[in-house]
Amino acid sequence: MSAHAPARPADRVIDIYTDGACSGNPGPGGWGALLVWQDHERELAGGEARTTNNRMELRAAIEALAALKRASRVRLHTDSRYVRDGITTWIKTWRRNGWRTADRKPVKNADLWQALEAALARHEVSWHWVRGHAGHPENERADRLARRAIDAHRN
Repeated sequence: MSAHAPARPADRVIDIYTDGACSGNPGPGGWGALLVWQDHERELAGGEARTTNNRMELRAAIEALAALKRASRVRLHTDSRYVRDGITTWIKTWRRNGWRTADRKPVKNADLWQALEAALARHEVSWHWVRGHAGHPENERADRLARRAIDAHRN
């Protein structure tokens, strides 16, 4: 495509910003996601009464990708190195080892890692780590969504 050709819909990229939070670990947790495409924004949030921060970080990415109506090119921004490193590096070994770690212990959150892998299948996703609580506006919005969801899921 030349530098001056208009972008085709398939060339447009959706930015997704995700965050997870937990009050206690385990405890009530929430996840939040902000989806941005051109001048459109969509906020998503949810949570569980008893969960962990890492599970909420994973759920944020899974739910955001599942919310996309068609196969898309995505830049997924997370402040969780656990999620970014897990999906870009560790998952290949875990799958090869039958969902066991290098020391043969079961992979924590294997159910969600498998769900994330399935959610990725129809999209082209690049993973971007952002420093949490550092004033990144979209990450801060995702954090607020996650924290509000905690309150909705307290027992």
